[in-house]
Amino acid sequence: MRYVKDIPHNQFKIGLYHWNNKYIIKIETGSFEQTYKIDEYEVSGVEEIDKVIDENFMQAVSLQFHQMHQSLQATLLRNEIIF
Repeated sequence: MRYVKDIPHNQFKIGLYHWNNKYIIKIETGSFEQTYKIDEYEVSGVEEIDKVIDENFMQAVSLQFHQMHQSLQATLLRNEIIF
């Protein structure tokens, strides 16, 4: 996997990679990460990837992170791993 660049964001660490004819957007916060793959033929280049990281998309990403955290906490409590 080839690192392309970081995409600045005030809340998340966002890295852009290229691998197997796909652009890979990796978004991280704390101990969670989300990965999105876009076939390179779907965009004209790296510049268009920046357009993907718009406010609506990032709100959805934030909600997903919140849901991921809730799911993990619920299973840890349900299985008495944490109290």
